[in-house]
Amino acid sequence: MILRLTITLKLLVTIVWVRFCSWGKTNLEESRKRLREEVLKRIGHVRTCVLARELCLLIRTNRAVLKPKDVHDTCLYVSSLCKEHKCEEPSELCRKAAEAVLTDEMKYLELCGQSCAKCGEARKPRLKKATYVA
Repeated sequence: MILRLTITLKLLVTIVWVRFCSWGKTNLEESRKRLREEVLKRIGHVRTCVLARELCLLIRTNRAVLKPKDVHDTCLYVSSLCKEHKCEEPSELCRKAAEAVLTDEMKYLELCGQSCAKCGEARKPRLKKATYVA
């Protein structure tokens, strides 16, 4: 069984290598360029949207143990991440919520809820992918 699997894998690697070599340098460079752009776009998305959403959820679920100043500082940072990703409305609502947390908790909760409802990352379904690292 293991021998058969090893032979199959070697055959598969050989086929992929032959196709890869015959692909041509220009196609390879174009594909690499497109893939690079796609990866950089995903990195930017994770660096801004995903991080902002995770911080927001962390603040909202642990708000009872945090000081208002902690919530204020983190919400301002989340707001800047949203603004960096050109999500102006959620960013503005989050900034207002950050200011409100210091004075009026009910207003903070209302603004925070509105900001989260407008977040595009919140509407995306989360898929668990098998991670392969070469």
